[in-house]
Amino acid sequence: MLHSYLFPISYAFLAFPFVAMAFTLPFLIVQYRKHGYINKVRALVLYLFLLYLLNALFLVILPLPSSRHNPPLASGALQLVPLNFIHDILKETSVNFSQPSSYIHLLKERAFLQVVFNVLLTVPFGMVLRYYFRINWLRGLLLSFLLSLFFEVTQVTGIYGLYDHAYRVFDVDDLMTNTLGGIIGYLAAEWLAGLLPRIEQLDAKVDISAKRVTYTRRAMAFIVDSILWPILLGICIILQIPFSFWVATGLYFILMPWITNGVTPGKWLVRIRLTDGQERISLASLIVRYGLLYWLFFGMNRLMVGSLGEIPDIGRAFLGLVVFAMNAWFFFHVIIRVIRKDSALFYEKISKTSHQIIWHAPSPSAKEEQGPL
Repeated sequence: MLHSYLFPISYAFLAFPFVAMAFTLPFLIVQYRKHGYINKVRALVLYLFLLYLLNALFLVILPLPSSRHNPPLASGALQLVPLNFIHDILKETSVNFSQPSSYIHLLKERAFLQVVFNVLLTVPFGMVLRYYFRINWLRGLLLSFLLSLFFEVTQVTGIYGLYDHAYRVFDVDDLMTNTLGGIIGYLAAEWLAGLLPRIEQLDAKVDISAKRVTYTRRAMAFIVDSILWPILLGICIILQIPFSFWVATGLYFILMPWITNGVTPGKWLVRIRLTDGQERISLASLIVRYGLLYWLFFGMNRLMVGSLGEIPDIGRAFLGLVVFAMNAWFFFHVIIRVIRKDSALFYEKISKTSHQIIWHAPSPSAKEEQGPL
């Protein structure tokens, strides 16, 4: 029986790196916007919670039927009699209840262990609900029930129609034992809270406005801007505007930050802005900064890609060599600066610009309303 649990757990751990990668971008954006920085304790709890949910889901849905066209369950897909597990335990057990020494046999019997594992399945869920999300017991009870209901519905619907028939029974006893596990975890969280830092006090002594803007944070802003900026480029191309690449980059990365005082949509999302030391960033500083980065560096790459057919062979080879050397230098330049952490990139030094965090500390009441996520 133990193997039937280890099998889905092993698959959950194999899948976790890929799920965590998909989770990281929204996680970072939410943390930067809501808390202003990434706290290691908060990140550890949330990633462990993600790993737990993945294990719980795989324990519920694996193993899968061998074919999408699976036959219906012989004994039916619904078990709606409460506490039927007691009948199963009494039916299968070899325990003699008049002899307490035989009670140890329960730990080896399928029906009993299934109930125990159903309870344990949601204990971590209840613990995290109370410790991290700081919810009351009634919401903890409801969410534990809803999680169990989601598991049961997933099974009885054949993963929402992926399979022709249910491949596991919708069992009302599972709803009861899973919900009980959530409540046990909720109660146990009081003990857990004594071993870990209190979530609501993680940011108490942190001066967010004085924190360094990390390259991770800048990368998040760049990713968001790299999704939105091509839309403007596409519009320029459709309108047949000459030098569309340079016009689009100028509008998005120079004109917009000048109007918004150093903010692009990506930077706004992670609460940072550009500054040149003045109250408002100057247009000249932005032209130097992004003229070097987008018009010169990325512009050369754009020219290399877009003009290959129009340049003679010798010119094409020379341009390719220049662009390759430039890209190689820039790659190592960025790597070195990231390792040094506090070193500015070349276009930042020349333009004398930098990033700063946009943060106004919320009131205590606002923090309570926001929650810890």
